[in-house]
Amino acid sequence: MDEQSPLYWRIRDLTEAYARGTLSPVDVTESLIERIDGLDGRLHAYVTVTPELARQQAAEAAERYRHGERGPLLGVPVSIKDAFDLADYETTFGSLTCRGRVVRSDSGVVARLRKAGAVMPGKTNVPEFCHSATNENRLGPDTGNPWDPSRTPGGSSGGAAASVGAGLATIALGSDGGGSIRIPASFCGLVGFKPTTGICPDERGFRAMTDFVTAGPLAWTVEDARLMVEVLAEREFERNTPPRLRVGFCPSPGGRPVEPEVRTTLEWVARTFSDLGHDVTECEVPIDGWNDIFGPLVLDDELRERQHLLENPDLLTRYMLATLRAAKKLKSADVARAREELDRFRQRMDQFLHRYDVLLTPTVATVAFPHGQRPRTIDGVDVDWLWGAFPFTSPFNVAGTPAITLPAGMSDGLPVGAQLVARRGRDALLLNVAEQLEGALGFDHQPVRERWTTEPLAGTVG
Repeated sequence: MDEQSPLYWRIRDLTEAYARGTLSPVDVTESLIERIDGLDGRLHAYVTVTPELARQQAAEAAERYRHGERGPLLGVPVSIKDAFDLADYETTFGSLTCRGRVVRSDSGVVARLRKAGAVMPGKTNVPEFCHSATNENRLGPDTGNPWDPSRTPGGSSGGAAASVGAGLATIALGSDGGGSIRIPASFCGLVGFKPTTGICPDERGFRAMTDFVTAGPLAWTVEDARLMVEVLAEREFERNTPPRLRVGFCPSPGGRPVEPEVRTTLEWVARTFSDLGHDVTECEVPIDGWNDIFGPLVLDDELRERQHLLENPDLLTRYMLATLRAAKKLKSADVARAREELDRFRQRMDQFLHRYDVLLTPTVATVAFPHGQRPRTIDGVDVDWLWGAFPFTSPFNVAGTPAITLPAGMSDGLPVGAQLVARRGRDALLLNVAEQLEGALGFDHQPVRERWTTEPLAGTVG
């Protein structure tokens, strides 16, 4: 338990303190609101802050504890990605075109968090319509990475990751359609979990990357991530010690280059798996063709949902404008072919993952880079601007498999993430082995926590 702030405690420790009466959700929420007021001007994790709602929810949680009620997220501060509707507040999707769009009801996953008694301090920043692996839009400044605010936190759940990493929420609700939880979790030294596609439905939710997207948590620990996803999925995932597992290690899926220190970190993770008694075999993963499926189906969503925005191009970011123009050129035959290939790709990945219980890959090919400076070369190899740093997450959205990233090491003072993947439906196994590996890796979060604990709040001397 971190004594610096209850906002950094494990969720189980926090709720146990609430239940004992040694800590109040009301006091924790007031401290949280003060931190957001004082620190988020440097980080820009939030696009909308909801202190009145948070205070109301904290008071309700305190009352429920006084009546003996317990729950995994009761009174826990949970930031909400601005891709999910929160009743009576704006949902901007990171776009000027949606400013002033106040919604009337919660989307499905937000409704489940509300029922569970979560405290919601605000909505976190996203790239426009979640269409970037970095976190810039036209609503305001770029979100900063808590380890170094001059660098990107990744996207599209970049504000979500920043809110947790700076102690501006205990855990965050994100979504992942092509890596949008795992990329920012990796860049910010967090756990990010993408469940099997379909087990966390978001009724009345945002439609984008519809075939591939799922809600999920960004958290300090695997245990915390598990607690949230059990609420989102309305099911428990059996906890046990993993037996001896077959681990497939692919240090560069698809032959894509990775930074040398990222590869070195992943090799250490593979050795750690061996030390835990698992059988590790280096392998190649059959991900060829994923983008021929992902691209057309994502663009088909955009054509259906947002082509009308081309009537006001001056309101759009350059990347969103380019996406919509590409969608207009999409051929129906390409969409039909992608739909057919999707089933075949998933069958192929299922067959491959029957050979291994867990797959280990890098999460991202690099560590977090400065704002606006996506790498053009990695390890001396030219890479494309769009996917060069981020080639390892989207294939598993196409496959529909569960995937999780863990902070595994450091490079130049920045976190490196390791991605674990399992077959569809084996979420419990993946969480259990990730928790075992997390304990063996022993990643040190203290540097980022100290940074945001010692940062002076706005209006104070320091």
